Amino acid sequence: MKFPDEPDSLCTLSIIEPIVQEVFELDCQNKLEEDFLENLEIEDKETKVFHVARISKKNFTVGQKVLLQHSKLKFFPGKLRSRWLGPHVITKKFAHGAVEIQSLKTNNTFKVNDHQLKEYRKGFQTEHVEVMDLDNPIL
Repeated sequence: MKFPDEPDSLCTLSIIEPIVQEVFELDCQNKLEEDFLENLEIEDKETKVFHVARISKKNFTVGQKVLLQHSKLKFFPGKLRSRWLGPHVITKKFAHGAVEIQSLKTNNTFKVNDHQLKEYRKGFQTEHVEVMDLDNPIL
């Protein structure tokens, strides 16, 4: 029987040691890749839960006033151009998320997705307005 320290042996430590080292490094690399993929999946799930929680459910009722998103608007419409048209009144709700609305200005009816709508809120009403004359200021 030949021992590894003999020069004519095929199983010397100088041959086996680099192979063992390479197998060990590949095993470590595979474990790192598995850990990375596992952490990536966990992060994706947490991100999805975060974003789903921030989605607001829109509950519209028949007769409610809404604004319609202006979908034909260019990407850069200008600072003062509104992206919303309206107000419109909801006339019918469908089960699959579509809504039929009627324009208050033209009385035309449209069937649109409820993602294109937002609640119409009436502006402030000023009942008492104080007028100050700028020519003769009160000191």
